[in-house]
Amino acid sequence: RQYLSISLGCILYLPLYMYCFTWLEARDDVPFTDIHCFIDDWIPFCEIFIIPYLLWFIYVVLVLLFLFLQRKHLEDYYRCVITLILGMSTCLLVYYLFPNAQSMRPAEFTHPNVFTDIIGFIYSSDTDTNVLPSIHVYNSVAIHVAFAESHYFKDRSGWRIASFILCTLICLSTMFLKQHSFLDVITAIILYAVYYKLIYKVIPDRLL
Repeated sequence: RQYLSISLGCILYLPLYMYCFTWLEARDDVPFTDIHCFIDDWIPFCEIFIIPYLLWFIYVVLVLLFLFLQRKHLEDYYRCVITLILGMSTCLLVYYLFPNAQSMRPAEFTHPNVFTDIIGFIYSSDTDTNVLPSIHVYNSVAIHVAFAESHYFKDRSGWRIASFILCTLICLSTMFLKQHSFLDVITAIILYAVYYKLIYKVIPDRLL
């Protein structure tokens, strides 16, 4: 029953999340705070990072699917899903209470190629608002930790290292593609650390 209830909760949460996120993306009647720090000026635009940026979608889906099918240790799945929902909801609340944006995207691409074509499409379909904290980064870290600490992979160092490398590249990609500021990445990691402490260390297994 708990398995079905949490799964149903996830299914119901996704359209609600997408509705709220889409509404926030379309909002243009509020003053936005520009997010920027000096570290951003040190990071060049690098279109090759579109590869790990897009791998994020496959990474999230595959790990969630694996945890969902790992029926003997469903607490791994529960913790991951609860952490994702809490973090994504908190990010939406921050965007609503603290409208923010960034203005670091290049006006034009110096060397147009297939990668910049994809980035241009992303730029056109994803506004440069609602960036702090970065949901892309938060979810990447949450997925990596869930994967690395799962019962099946916690003793498989090779897989854990590979997941860590991919997670790191995804986080870096958000900055090298000028989708996010360094501040967005740091706040996302801090937010995850708070929920990790709560979900993974405070709440006992018997409640999951």
